[in-house]
Amino acid sequence: MMPLRIFLCAIPSLFFAAGLGAQEPEAIARGKKALETRAFTPGGWSFAAYENAWKQWQPKLDKTPDNYDEAFRAHYGLHAAPFDNGRYPMGLRSGTLLFAKGLATDCMLCHGGSILGNSHIGLGNASLDIQAFFEDLNKASGLSGKLPFTFSNVRGTSEAGAMAVFLHSFRNPDLSLRLERHKWELQDDLCEDVPAWWLLKKKKTMYHTGGADARSVRSIMQFMLTPNNGVTTFEKAELVFKDIQAFILSLEAPKYPFAIDRKLADTGHILFDRKCAQCHGTYGKEWTYPNKVVPLIVVGTDPNRFRGLPVKLGEFYNESWFAKEKPEGYKSFAPLGYQAPPLDGVWATAPSLHNGSVPTLYDVLNSKTRPKLFTRSYRTYEVDYDKVKVGWKVERLQTPPMDGSPHERRKNYDTTQPGRGNQGHTFGDDFTDEQRWAIVEYLKTL
Repeated sequence: MMPLRIFLCAIPSLFFAAGLGAQEPEAIARGKKALETRAFTPGGWSFAAYENAWKQWQPKLDKTPDNYDEAFRAHYGLHAAPFDNGRYPMGLRSGTLLFAKGLATDCMLCHGGSILGNSHIGLGNASLDIQAFFEDLNKASGLSGKLPFTFSNVRGTSEAGAMAVFLHSFRNPDLSLRLERHKWELQDDLCEDVPAWWLLKKKKTMYHTGGADARSVRSIMQFMLTPNNGVTTFEKAELVFKDIQAFILSLEAPKYPFAIDRKLADTGHILFDRKCAQCHGTYGKEWTYPNKVVPLIVVGTDPNRFRGLPVKLGEFYNESWFAKEKPEGYKSFAPLGYQAPPLDGVWATAPSLHNGSVPTLYDVLNSKTRPKLFTRSYRTYEVDYDKVKVGWKVERLQTPPMDGSPHERRKNYDTTQPGRGNQGHTFGDDFTDEQRWAIVEYLKTL
């Protein structure tokens, strides 16, 4: 098992905040600067690990790849930083490694994505192979490549719930370290997609199941639960994370950059408001969002994330420092279903459903056309984007490829596997095909 000090990834489904009204420009600026310049967890690897990561790639290479920084990003599904980050991609930066400097991860590892070749802070990273990223950098630092549990079963998703269970299990409620970890069940087949940060300003609750109060600042600090960070570190960082929350709440969705059939979109708008708005809200200047958690029996999507977190974790959280931000506290809630998210910028946030099992918006509206087994390029350029169905272009496969490295096999999304089912959300099946295309056209405008 790897040393805990290098368990440094930002937890995708734990780094959420919520709309609290207008934010102060100064706080937004401070929060942006903090995200772009600071590492909130200690460094896990030597600088040489970055230079030598290619030596772990399969099939073996006999020399450093040309344009190595670009090759590194492509191999792991990382993206160029839209701010000054030296030669490193979003998600990787210089940090403190014991008494020296080393490489650390930051929030943008999972929350820095790309669409049409453009990087965006706050867009979920739907290309990341976080499993290979940690395994290879561990090995390149002279550590074991064995991780304490599976970080990702399929590329573009992570086992964020398992990360939460693991990190909290080494703490007491006051955040002091335990000599023996809590023996909570840890399930690592939840297969979680990363929602966009710009959706959070509308939400009162957060996580895929709406299980926490979205006003909490402390909740977005949980990824800092590495052994090197004691309660004093958390207390000092809380004001910084108030600014980071302000920045997150200031983000806006990118606009669809291609032509839109406005007449068709107007028809889709009417259909959407009749059928979809009751869960996903309305859009425009007078927008509404119902913050609805849809029962599992109604939405029918894969149940693993809904059932996958132990009750003991919620009980622990509600007794911990995280839930005591104010006298009344911000406690977690027992899951009741899956939260229907806002759809601002939904053209850019493919794939869909909480587990990323549906590659395009058309397929969301027509469950019969969803691919059962597929792969995609995991690049984010215009050539990789499906402008017709709105989402990622995919290649349908007949059988799961058994050859190749685990890194290659994680590029294949098999919806028959635990946590990866593409069933449910069949509400669009009642539409005609003409109506579906009209709704897809309208969704481009959001």
